Amino acid sequence: MFRSLWWTSKQELYTTANMADKKNTGFEALAKTSLSPQEELVKVKKGKQSFFIGLPKEIALQENRISLTPDAVALLVNNGNEVWVESNAGAGSKFTDRAYSEAGAKIVYSPQEVYKADFILKIEPPTLEEMEYFRPGQTLISALQLGYLNEERVHALLRKKITALAYEFIEDKVGSMPIIRAMSEIAGSTVMSIAAEYLSTIKNGRGIILGGITGVPPTKVVIIGAGTVAEYAARAALSLGSEIQVFDNHLYKLRRIKHTLGQQFYTSTIDTVTLSESLKSADVVIGALRAEKGRTRHVVSEEMVKNMKPDSLIVDLSIDQGGCVATSEITSHANPVFRRFDVIHYCVPNVASRVANTATTALSNIFTPTILRAAEEGGIEEMIFAHKWFMKGVYTYKGNLVNESIARKFKMKFKNIELLLAVRV
Repeated sequence: MFRSLWWTSKQELYTTANMADKKNTGFEALAKTSLSPQEELVKVKKGKQSFFIGLPKEIALQENRISLTPDAVALLVNNGNEVWVESNAGAGSKFTDRAYSEAGAKIVYSPQEVYKADFILKIEPPTLEEMEYFRPGQTLISALQLGYLNEERVHALLRKKITALAYEFIEDKVGSMPIIRAMSEIAGSTVMSIAAEYLSTIKNGRGIILGGITGVPPTKVVIIGAGTVAEYAARAALSLGSEIQVFDNHLYKLRRIKHTLGQQFYTSTIDTVTLSESLKSADVVIGALRAEKGRTRHVVSEEMVKNMKPDSLIVDLSIDQGGCVATSEITSHANPVFRRFDVIHYCVPNVASRVANTATTALSNIFTPTILRAAEEGGIEEMIFAHKWFMKGVYTYKGNLVNESIARKFKMKFKNIELLLAVRV
């Protein structure tokens, strides 16, 4: 009992002393100041949003691809989205209107109808004719093809106040470009079959087999660029027995492609003299350079092409960004080749459209989870706001040009999209 009273008294003395200390050190005065929680504006995440998606039929450059497969449409519809498909939009990829209808899409029979959708998903950039169907506030995801972009089309998007994203600029979380990667894999894998076709006698080529056989020297393939297209083209060429040479100005890319393929072959930086000598003996030249600062530069001059072997072949896969060969001109699947200095040129920009079913499936595998993610985020605008890797695809935003490369190309003013999003209401 005595010990309990003594302990209680000790506690009281300790508490009293502490209170005195707080008064002496200014705690009491400090407590009366504004250290209480302050109000702050915090971004409130919107709830899940459903999309009204339109899939137009492609009308440019004999494009056979479509952005979504019927299976992808079924998944989107089951998640509460509405999808309209223009009749025969999937025919080039061997997907019927019936397949889309059974997946839950509405089949419409004119571009005027399909462009009523809030969210337009297509492959090729919209033509000026298609621009007339747009209305303010819509969202567009398509290719941009900066090398062949014209100022009139940019002004049309700005005038319509369209939020437009270029799928070749959209990145993923690790900084790679998934759609470019997928289409590059297809282009690289397909290019050797194109080469084999146009080296053949029936196409008035050199009449040689791609690769080689016993007692006959292998064909020589020069690849300009060391990215994804080059990797898959080199793999296909080596598997056929061709001799390859790879040129690129980035040494880390040259090291990476050798490491990835696990074989020894000739690599070099792009030196004019060395490249010119290699082209003189080449049977096939593949242009696979990625654009830097908006446009691919010409690394193969007219003089180099003049000195190539007659009936040799150039396949310029960089043509959608302007091409890396000075003599390249854009062609189509209907008329894919032309001759210059007796050298065959194949310059079709949408090579992946040759295998449209495979390409559509690859595109659909990327677009579908992205759309579902955007719906979870609360809409396209919320997706742009929340993820910089997605934001990088935006080039026009509600009447504002937000891409520096386009602005520089046409000497136009642009605004920083992050600043626009920061002040949005």
